[in-house]
Amino acid sequence: MPRREKMSAVDTAWLRMDRPTNLMMIVGVMVFAERMDFARLRNTVAARLVGRYRRFRQCAVQEVAGAFWEDDPDFDLDAHLRRRALPKGSGKAALQALASELAVQPLNAGKPLWRFDLIEDYEGGSAMVVRIHHSIADGIALVGVVLSLTDESPDVALGEAPPTSEDDEFDADEPSRGLIETLVETLGSAVHAGSDLGHQAMTLAQDPDRLQTYGQYGIGLLAELAKLLAMPPDSPTSLKGHTGTVKRVAWAEPMPLGEIKALGKALGCSVNDVLLSAVAGAFRAYLQQKGETVDGVEIRAMVPVNLRSGRDEGTLGNRFGLVTLSLPIWEANPFARLFLVRERMNELKHSLQPPLTLGVLAAVGLAPKLAQQAFLDMLAAKASAVMTNVPGPKQPLYLAGKRLDQCMFWVPQSGDIGVGVSILSYNDAVQFSLIADRHFIPDPEAVTPLFAAEFEKMLLALLMLEWDRPLDPLLAEEKLFGRRITGIPEAASRKPVKRKPATPRRIPKRFRKPA
Repeated sequence: MPRREKMSAVDTAWLRMDRPTNLMMIVGVMVFAERMDFARLRNTVAARLVGRYRRFRQCAVQEVAGAFWEDDPDFDLDAHLRRRALPKGSGKAALQALASELAVQPLNAGKPLWRFDLIEDYEGGSAMVVRIHHSIADGIALVGVVLSLTDESPDVALGEAPPTSEDDEFDADEPSRGLIETLVETLGSAVHAGSDLGHQAMTLAQDPDRLQTYGQYGIGLLAELAKLLAMPPDSPTSLKGHTGTVKRVAWAEPMPLGEIKALGKALGCSVNDVLLSAVAGAFRAYLQQKGETVDGVEIRAMVPVNLRSGRDEGTLGNRFGLVTLSLPIWEANPFARLFLVRERMNELKHSLQPPLTLGVLAAVGLAPKLAQQAFLDMLAAKASAVMTNVPGPKQPLYLAGKRLDQCMFWVPQSGDIGVGVSILSYNDAVQFSLIADRHFIPDPEAVTPLFAAEFEKMLLALLMLEWDRPLDPLLAEEKLFGRRITGIPEAASRKPVKRKPATPRRIPKRFRKPA
């Protein structure tokens, strides 16, 4: 009998989340400056991926007793690493079309759930489309897996140790594993009994004696659960609806990470705040281009949060939670929008949503598949997008001796969520990538340039202001547009934005005047 091991409840949930309109695959595209040597690439994958990670030689098997990882007795690397060609002279549009096509093709369920497709001749170099099922690992772990294939120079011997991945910018303090297990026990009993989770949470919240048995986090977790279940859907826009089986992917030109850091430092915001604010501005501009109103519109995004601890380093599986971030699309002032995003992200950093959602995934992974699907569909209906930010290495890397010039990836969406934004930093640049259901965004290539445009708008306005006084968003807007255009609609009224005092700002090199 092939060797097998029990699949974790969280990984089981991801395995069973597949549906024709939303496959649970992480899809990536890697672009290389030179043409790849296929034989050397094959040897690298065999030694550093298949030889190092048993999971990439195992099939996912589902039975009545649960799901298992089982060794594939007929494993064949050539079934997972394939060569593919694009028409001669094809460029970025053809590669985006191929990635879109592969993003909706299911992996072979009877084989290990991954595949690499190498395009050997792409714009004088090569490109590779990577597909890995989410049940194998989360994005943070898979960045480490991909980095384990690479080297910091082109001439490193195959047997030498590769670099390891860096910490995630979304990283949180190590949560108590007992906290997750407590939540699984609480919710697992509910889903097995077929009872309503919201009612279960409310009942427990009113029973102090029972809550005592769930430790110091019980009340907070159950309150957070009740809040999550009671959360209304976000604003109705063209980004919501029923997903189909056709996806479109697109990616922007890389943006200099140093300039993003400088802008964030000048405004007292994190890099992540700046990036998410640029996403909000891009969607605002796109909806306006389509003739949709943005008055009072909020788009809610599911944002993954890394919950890996030191002991999880180098392991596969899924160890992340989610927070629900509402992007203020209604706010026209780019600085006021940035400060709102910062305020909301700061609130979420202190919330119990990440461990709660990880616990919920584990609990529904123990429940019948129909119960899991109904519960996750209900949560997915509250959001319009999934947005993730993964920091990669700061220096250029080489795979099989060829320099990796550009790297993009897309995370899957669940339920009827049909929009995914992925942000990856690599080699001191930031890469925005977008995947969208054709019913929601038929032309994602029209959206991706707007990310950089929103950032440039903030950067330009910042350079036009006086640098010896705190930044006033309204004054900055007037400098940028020549008039104040901000109007906060009654339906979207918010408490005043809290702003930190301005700090000395450093002008990015490309904007400095010559001496």
